[in-house]
Amino acid sequence: MTDEAADPPVEAAAEPAEPAEPAGPVALGVVRTPTGHAGVDAHLARLADADHLAADGHVEVYEDVHQGLREALTALDAPPVPGPYENRS
Repeated sequence: MTDEAADPPVEAAAEPAEPAEPAGPVALGVVRTPTGHAGVDAHLARLADADHLAADGHVEVYEDVHQGLREALTALDAPPVPGPYENRS
């Protein structure tokens, strides 16, 4: 009995293969839904900057957005500033 499904002969490459270049940044296509708060929406829109950077550049964008969102949350806990006529004695 013969093996008809034998492996095809392997051809040697005439030229050495060139190393493949790394692929460039690709947008993830994550949808950012507006929150209705202009400051928060501006920080979330900044996340789109990461779509055009290599992976090592993402950290700076993420840290910047994180800091901005923390400041927005902290501002919600701040006591209201009295207006010019609310401090009557």
